[in-house]
Amino acid sequence: MRPGNPNRNRRLQNRVPAVLPVRVRGIDVEGQPFQEIAHTLDITATGARVAAIHHRLRIADLVTVFYRQRRMAFSVVWVKAIDTHEFQVGLQTVNQETESWGLKSSDIEVHIPCSGSVAKNSEGCEALESRGQS
Repeated sequence: MRPGNPNRNRRLQNRVPAVLPVRVRGIDVEGQPFQEIAHTLDITATGARVAAIHHRLRIADLVTVFYRQRRMAFSVVWVKAIDTHEFQVGLQTVNQETESWGLKSSDIEVHIPCSGSVAKNSEGCEALESRGQS
């Protein structure tokens, strides 16, 4: 058995939890056009995980997502059935815009909580050993 590539499943960008109302338009597996209200569960600068999709989609299907005044083209990269009539989909931008969602970088920056032998200070996290406790 060959060893797996440790970088194979690594994300290029961090997911940020964000429930945003969106409108999704596309063509389902039956060839029927659809448009429905859904919501994101989390986003990256160039993608999203979207829930409350009630039409079956396939990997590589193209959909248009509307958020505020933005219209973005996405490709479906994965589909997960929640039940027989509801799906979550993973989407990736077709044109690789760096600010698809129109949010400031501070709106989507990742805040990692301190844990273990790390303590929170005003500048972020630091190791307890480096604090010079006596």
